[in-house]
Amino acid sequence: MKTNWRNIARKLSPWLLAVVLVILWEMGVRLAWLPPFIIPSPTEVIAALVRDWPNLMHHSQVTLMQALIGLGIGVMIAVVLALIMDSLPLIRQAVYPLLVVSQTIPTVAIAPILVLWLGYDMAPKIVLVVLTTVFPIVINLLNGFSHVDQDAVQLLKLMGANTWDILKHVKLPGALPYFFSGLRVSVSYAFVGSVVAEWLGGFEGLGVYMIQKKNAFSYDHMFAVIAVISLISLLFIWLVSLIEHFSMPWLHRDTKRSHAKKGT
Repeated sequence: MKTNWRNIARKLSPWLLAVVLVILWEMGVRLAWLPPFIIPSPTEVIAALVRDWPNLMHHSQVTLMQALIGLGIGVMIAVVLALIMDSLPLIRQAVYPLLVVSQTIPTVAIAPILVLWLGYDMAPKIVLVVLTTVFPIVINLLNGFSHVDQDAVQLLKLMGANTWDILKHVKLPGALPYFFSGLRVSVSYAFVGSVVAEWLGGFEGLGVYMIQKKNAFSYDHMFAVIAVISLISLLFIWLVSLIEHFSMPWLHRDTKRSHAKKGT
């Protein structure tokens, strides 16, 4: 019984904290602790969300399409790049520093260049999403490959297995948890990257709509856009976790057994 209560408390604690923060936010605006002309209350944001729902859904479709196309291309490039870097140490030594340096360049510095180069359509947004989503997956996959069971690799080599067999039976299954960790980060980067690119040029999308509302001093609608971006990102992070759960059922069985033994 004590363990059940502890599990329930652990699951509910983030929701309770979020509710407390929203209540404090509402009180802060109503009691004039926060400037209401800059920071609208949660109830005003919800009202704007309801009023503006058709426009928000229209612009969400554009942002969503750009983010998903860029994420899909980014995942394919990242997986291929990680496999090549893991197989060829010389390529890894040459490419790894460049990947790290690429992450030190601010996204807002790259976006205007891409817009000037590729125009105001979807292309610069998709390219920016690709650039921001490749790095987390490559780094996590390389970590996964380096942490696989080396005894299993040696055993397969002694049994005459080739590189593909080792990759298929040991490296890829062992690196899957690392891949999904990187994918969760990349999903959030995909939507943020798409919105940042829209800020700097474009005709449709949540980033464009947010700038329009900011310029019109309609901050409740601007916060409604931010809420939609957060909800979409959280939805897709949850979907990645769901896919991870069903693609690696053995991992979750081991985790449950471990928690059961510890009594947590």
